[in-house]
Amino acid sequence: MSQHLLLILLSLLFILLLNPISTSQVIQKFKEAPQFYNAADCPIINPGDHDNDVAAKPILCSRRAVHVAMTLDAAYIRGSVAAVLSVLQHSSCPENIVFHFVASASADTSSLSSTISASFPYLDFAVYVFNVSSVSRLISSSIRSALDCPLNYARSYLADLLPPCVRRVVYLDSDLILVDDIAKLAATNLGGDSVLAAPEYCNANFTSYFTSAFWSNPTLSVTFAERKACYFNTGVMVIDLSRWREGAYTARIEEWMAMQKRMRIYELGSLPPFLLVFAGLIKPVDHRWNQHGLGGDNFRGLCRDLHPGPVSLLHWSGKGKPWARLDAGRPCPLDALWSPYDLLQTPFALDS
Repeated sequence: MSQHLLLILLSLLFILLLNPISTSQVIQKFKEAPQFYNAADCPIINPGDHDNDVAAKPILCSRRAVHVAMTLDAAYIRGSVAAVLSVLQHSSCPENIVFHFVASASADTSSLSSTISASFPYLDFAVYVFNVSSVSRLISSSIRSALDCPLNYARSYLADLLPPCVRRVVYLDSDLILVDDIAKLAATNLGGDSVLAAPEYCNANFTSYFTSAFWSNPTLSVTFAERKACYFNTGVMVIDLSRWREGAYTARIEEWMAMQKRMRIYELGSLPPFLLVFAGLIKPVDHRWNQHGLGGDNFRGLCRDLHPGPVSLLHWSGKGKPWARLDAGRPCPLDALWSPYDLLQTPFALDS
């Protein structure tokens, strides 16, 4: 090797060391998923079955479709692709599912959209840009930096981001898989006035989600005086967007975030404002629809077991994500349940 070439290589190595490429900035390549078809008794989506005659695709506004909302970013794209595959694979009417993806304004939305299209060529979806500056000023630091990502707060703005014609949506985090038909969850009866539905966990220590400063202040703690407030995980929710808009619930959540800026009343990220507004007022859903905590705690990400009972959805909430543990060669036993939905295109894949 010539001295000149050696100097060039050393220079390139030096540049890489000074400017390492963040994995969150790289859009990974994924395999194409098989196409999934509706069963014979699925509702037919026709051009007249929607609220907006100018919609590019009638299904994007259809009242008969199952609308699913998720965030989309480079850091979690692998989990998002696996989640979409699991939803489609276990659906009786996969052609009637619409995905509404929310991406940060700073993200490469074109690449993210292309990635989804390449893996799911027949998927009906739209990507919406979330201007995080509207929420960044309200975010307070929490116990784990990943929880402070502005995109975590996008679920509070779905009613503004999605078209007004979308009246109901199932919100899903990117670190989960379904092993049941999402239409069952989407059809949850919200009753006459509930805005959202989610599995409740009333055995959890609800007081631990707020600081002593909150509970010792009568003006604040009275918030839960007339409510049987229970913890619920915001990674899986059925939301009536029409009722949300009518009740201006985004503004209510923002009011609590502004309070947190003035006086520290909680330690976690986007969850406590949801609890302050909705805990004790939601429609409970069977626990099978959010077997959460599989990522372990927010500090060490230790392995967890399933909760007792049936399972329709597995959720790796917590620090440990299945793809990261699998790549590191230190998977938890339940990570093997996520692996079949991983469409990552590896350099050594035989079916590439």
